[in-house]
Formats: sequence, C-alpha cells, structure tokens
Amino acid sequence: MNMKALVLAAGKGTRMQSGEAGLPKVMREACGRPLLSYVVKALSFLPREDILLVVGYKKEAVLSAFPGYPYAVQEEQLGTGHAVVSARELLSDYTGSLLICCGDMPLMRTETYEALIRKHAEDRNLCTLLSGVSDEPLPYGRIRRDARGDFSAIIEERDCTPEEKAIRELNAGVYVFEAPALFSALSKLRADNAQGEYYLTDVPGLIREEGGKVGVSAVCTPLEMLGVNTPEQLREVEAALAGA
Repeated sequence: MNMKALVLAAGKGTRMQSGEAGLPKVMREACGRPLLSYVVKALSFLPREDILLVVGYKKEAVLSAFPGYPYAVQEEQLGTGHAVVSARELLSDYTGSLLICCGDMPLMRTETYEALIRKHAEDRNLCTLLSGVSDEPLPYGRIRRDARGDFSAIIEERDCTPEEKAIRELNAGVYVFEAPALFSALSKLRADNAQGEYYLTDVPGLIREEGGKVGVSAVCTPLEMLGVNTPEQLREVEAALAGA
C-alpha cells in the first residue's frame, strides 16, 4: 500500500499563549518534549521522507527541531482544508493514500493510526475518518450515520441541534484519503462560515456526495482524542504521558 502522512503543524496556538512564548503550538513541550515529537514518533512506521509537515507560524523553530522532513508552508491560517491545499505542490505527482493528522495530538498511538489505515485499505474507501466515543464535553464534530449505520456527515459542534449534540461518537480529526479524491474535493471547498475558513471536515461529505465511498474507523480512545489547545489540556496531556 502506497502511504504518506501529512502532519498539520502550522498553528500559532493563541489559546495556549504560545505566541507570547515565541513558539508555534506544536513546539510547546509536554514532559520535556515538543508535542510534535510524540506525533512523528507514533508515525515512525513510515520512513521520514514520507512524513510531510505543514508549517506556518515561526516555521523555522519547527524545521530546525525536525530536520529532514519534507514540508510545505501555510502562509495564512485559513483553516485545516487550506493547510492541506498548501501541500498540494509537494504531492503533485502522488496518487496513493494520505494519512492526515494533527501535530498537537501527542497521545495518539501507532496502533490507532495503523488500524485506521488497515480499515481504509480493506474497505477500499476513498476516505476513512477516525472516530471515538466519549462522554467528555469535547468541542468536536459529531459523526452522523444513516439508517444503515454508514457515515452520513460530520456536524461541527457549533452547528449541532440539541439532538445532534447528544451524539457521543466524535470526529478525532484524523483521516486517510486517496490523494486524487482529496484534492478534487478540496477544489470545491467554500469558506462560507463565520470564521471564513476552509474546513477539512467538509471534505468527507463532498466525496460522499460525488458517490465516493467514505468509512469510519471507530477505534480512537477519549484520551487519544485529546488535542492541546489550552494550558489546562496541556496539563491533562502531561499527566497522561507521565502515567504511561
């Protein structure tokens, strides 16, 4: 299976006060190591040349700490979909599968990435997204399924009805796409939302609307799903890493 990984690592981390510290969010440390170091270690089943970084804010700090990784630059912070578009040139000749994950999720395990990739290949999907069931009040999109139990849509929390908010299956923000289907769908993305950003969460729905097969790998644990967006979450992650 032809596989590459794209790690989104361009964010400033405003709520983390990372900007004030002069650091990109993924360079904030948990237990003495940058958040990004845990992510690339979990991806070490891939060769370094197949792990691509999308960098942006204070990119020099990331690139000097993680030399030898191919990278693309997201010049403006216009959403996760825009971050992936920033890597299009880097992937211009690539027609295989692409794992997309976040550089601020240090608790995600190798086994979970591999289970997602395996399901994607076995089911011959154009897109497979990672989900998990959590009773924590996480501000993540909900996975809506149809009457047969198949993927229907990702509903962002701010757009949820009260009934949808009660859904406990959450989008972990990790995906495997077939690269041609991904970039075709990205060309149709619109930023018609309050933030004026291009969201990767819209892409699985666009692929499904075009008749492409979209699946879900519901193997993510609530702990793995935890990203670091606030100082409180960093403390929670550190406690989990210290106890690992």
